[in-house]
Amino acid sequence: MILGIDTSLGTAVAVVDRDGAVRADRASENPLGHAEAIGTLLVDALTDAARGPIGQTGAAEEVALTHVAAGMGPGPFTGLRVGIAAARAFALGRGIPVVAVPSHDAAALGALLSAALADPFGDPPRFAVVTDARRREFAYSVYDGLDDDGIPVRAAGPALAPRAEIDDVLAGLGAERLDVTAIPAAMVATLAARALAAGRELTGPEPLYLRAPDVTLPAAPKRVGA
Repeated sequence: MILGIDTSLGTAVAVVDRDGAVRADRASENPLGHAEAIGTLLVDALTDAARGPIGQTGAAEEVALTHVAAGMGPGPFTGLRVGIAAARAFALGRGIPVVAVPSHDAAALGALLSAALADPFGDPPRFAVVTDARRREFAYSVYDGLDDDGIPVRAAGPALAPRAEIDDVLAGLGAERLDVTAIPAAMVATLAARALAAGRELTGPEPLYLRAPDVTLPAAPKRVGA
């Protein structure tokens, strides 16, 4: 039973059970206000999860979470760290591990699963998950289908490109453009489950920030001679 959290774009929280059923899926598309939204979304998602899989009804049961999946970006410094901090704090309180998941990979998994449902026998084209990086830039990652573990194969990225150049960059990589405005937390949790089943680590513990924070540490004070 995995709790997925992502704040790389909006704020999203979901719970996916051991059978892959989505037990809860809550989100706020506001690109700001992550800290204000995350607590309420967590409470609502856990309440929903106790009622059973979405679309089914039954008596509430205890939600025995085993892992927390944290969307690691790419994303802006302030928003991204809210979700990662929430995931780590929640996991620490429950005494369960955190699984780091690249947010673009989760979006790619959702797109690939949707394509497979629409055309089970078709081969998905190379495509790029594209998200707004602000400051007149886009963040992108390029994918070539799923591997044998059901994990998206990332061929390039994550990287930044100027808005005026993104189409030319993707054309050079032979990738169709897929603009993404929200990262589905259910896919963050599902991808974490697939990585755990395969014994794989998808990314390290460091956030995938879009760029370095604007705030810098002050320089050391000057020494005053006698």
